[in-house]
Amino acid sequence: MKLKNLRTKVLARNVLHFKTIDSTQSEVWRLINKNAPSGTIVIADIQTAGKGTHGRIWHTDNENNIAFSFFVQLDCNISKLTGITTKIAEIIVETFKEKYNIGLDIKSPNDVMHNNKKLGGILTETKMVGENVKYLVVGIGINTSKEHFTDDIKDIATSIKKEFNIDIDTQEVIAEICNKIEEQIINNLRRD
Repeated sequence: MKLKNLRTKVLARNVLHFKTIDSTQSEVWRLINKNAPSGTIVIADIQTAGKGTHGRIWHTDNENNIAFSFFVQLDCNISKLTGITTKIAEIIVETFKEKYNIGLDIKSPNDVMHNNKKLGGILTETKMVGENVKYLVVGIGINTSKEHFTDDIKDIATSIKKEFNIDIDTQEVIAEICNKIEEQIINNLRRD
């Protein structure tokens, strides 16, 4: 699978797409252990055990939502990653504004919101050696088409479709988010 309009040199040049998987984040960690190339991205239509922050589950139970994780190999001090999750949230908000002219909000550091309801989240993990980050693993989930939410989250979760009644080209959005992450974050992390 190749993402259309991808302008990156490293990120998402190796794409794995799954109809169903336990978790894109878990799969990325498995791929790191198998020496997959830096920049590998895992995209899923459905996750059966998607990961959120603080050990929570991220529900991806129908298609045409955004669920992906990627990793990059680094060798930089952990201090260089300060604010990275919020920066990724800003990139997501910027992408939806540019592509669809819709305004989303950020609940710092990792939630993408609209009308005080969560429609997206970012999970950032690292593998360290001493003070240095060797691997940065990022998972992004965005409810783009989900219209039905379980009772436990229906009052706090929403989707692009529910709020704006528009259909999203998920591949195009993923590609643009990757373009911006490489340009604005990864390239800076690699500069010393």
